[in-house]
Amino acid sequence: MADADGKQAAPLPAAEAPFDAIGLARSLLRRTRSGALATLERDGGAPFASLVTVATDLDGTPLLLLSRLSAHTLNLEADPRCSLLLSQGGKGDPLAHPRLTVAGAVVRSDEPRVRARFLARHPKAALYADFPDFAFFRLVARAGHLNGGFARAATLTGPELLTDLSGHDALAETEPGAVAHMNEDHLDAVALYATRLAGEEPGPWRLTGFDPDGLDLVAGERTARVLFPERLASPAALRPTLVAMAAQARGLPGA
Repeated sequence: MADADGKQAAPLPAAEAPFDAIGLARSLLRRTRSGALATLERDGGAPFASLVTVATDLDGTPLLLLSRLSAHTLNLEADPRCSLLLSQGGKGDPLAHPRLTVAGAVVRSDEPRVRARFLARHPKAALYADFPDFAFFRLVARAGHLNGGFARAATLTGPELLTDLSGHDALAETEPGAVAHMNEDHLDAVALYATRLAGEEPGPWRLTGFDPDGLDLVAGERTARVLFPERLASPAALRPTLVAMAAQARGLPGA
């Protein structure tokens, strides 16, 4: 990003950026299904980049399923520091599309919630997730660097990347049942959220998770993020919010 004199200017902190840097960064976190993971080679050599699939925890923390037979996992066992580049890409110049780099360190997780959320995002991974050399990891974010396209760059702190879960202690318990209920009994509403509220093309849309800020949906390889009209005050607010959103979607022109 250049300043008024044409010199290269440092990215602004997200809170000072002239666009919604935090919202865009969180959207990339929630929507992107794969990314480039950069680790530090064990022998002190060059940084090592590899492609990995990605999901998110309730607060948006990136989740990874890694094999100990992979070079990047062996690197992380020696030094857990890493960075993860997320970009959804699109038509035209790849550099014209938003991308986010998350820097931090990985921590192995055996929590059932982490496994469930990852497999909801990547169902085919269930074929190998329980192999003895595979394990789930959380990437604990220290900072983020967002390039939102031309002249739209910003830096973010770890907390700015994530969704605040204050007041939602019961969310981890209620989320699986709510997701299953919507996918089993209300796929018509899920489709409306994706097509009418998120502007996505029709498809076999299903819900993979929710958090205080919104819903995550998938249809094959496609993803969608649908924000709630306002942050949920508590998990109990989910049902009336979903009902209201479905009614809104049905009332839109062309529905």
